[in-house]
Amino acid sequence: MAFALRKRAPSTFERAADGSMTLIEHVRELRNRLFRASLAILIGFGFGIWLAEPVRLLLSRPYCDLPGSVDPSTGKCLFVQLGPADLFLLNLKIGLWVGLIIAAPIWLYQLWAFIAPGLHRHERRYAYAFTALAAPLFAAGAVLAYFVTAKGLEFLMNVSGDDISTTLEVTRYISFVTNLILLFGVAFEFPLIVLMLNFVGMASAKRLLSWWRVAVFVFFAFSAVVTPTPDPFGMTALAICLCALYFAAVGVAFINDKRRGRGKEVYAGLDDDEVSPLEHESDPVVAGQRVDVTAPIGSPEPIAKPAPIERRYDDMT
Repeated sequence: MAFALRKRAPSTFERAADGSMTLIEHVRELRNRLFRASLAILIGFGFGIWLAEPVRLLLSRPYCDLPGSVDPSTGKCLFVQLGPADLFLLNLKIGLWVGLIIAAPIWLYQLWAFIAPGLHRHERRYAYAFTALAAPLFAAGAVLAYFVTAKGLEFLMNVSGDDISTTLEVTRYISFVTNLILLFGVAFEFPLIVLMLNFVGMASAKRLLSWWRVAVFVFFAFSAVVTPTPDPFGMTALAICLCALYFAAVGVAFINDKRRGRGKEVYAGLDDDEVSPLEHESDPVVAGQRVDVTAPIGSPEPIAKPAPIERRYDDMT
């Protein structure tokens, strides 16, 4: 008894990779990807609403750990809300952010599945590596921002003095902490830009290392501008971490250059205005044999020139 083997139909990913999809099919593929990503975010938002209260208490801990911020009678932090719906809207906002984080593997995969067919194999490999490094770097920046917030609040609350009672508004405080976390997390992605410049061949490791003075100055200036607290702790901590990540990225760039054999080119040691030496001797240029244009090649007798064409005065009309 013979069994007929039916050939497997190509998947949507394979059809998009070989360019056999039409424009309408690309639009439908984008619609399906967006629908799945939106559904995952909606489900994550449901879990985020459930986790909004614990997350808000976690973000409030840097302020609640300070002396004088807790009500002795109730044991709770002294926050103020200016509107009756402020806390409810704040929980919705926190739930949305938590839902995005929970559903990140799904909606990031949908985004990648739509973009990846248009990339080459080495570009996909670089994308995998950079994505694997981006998440830990962002998490490290967020953790640093959390500790910087505690030190910054301690400094700011001590500056106000004992004769002034300070009570923070809950929405402004949470926005302050989340903005600081987002800012530190994005700043920690800078080494990926340095590695990208090296991997695509735009800057060598030696050139990146020669920019270290400018990079350190830019890091401290950037930290001084973006850090919302005026204390020196947050600025110094962010700048030092960025400098350490920059030199680590330069070290990886040196390894990449050595693996690819960069810097050993023929003209690597020459300046831009220096004449490169010639390693071979050129043949002397001599005059060639004279060619008779009136005779074809191989013909012993020349060809008679054609008689000139006679023109009359009325040929021009």
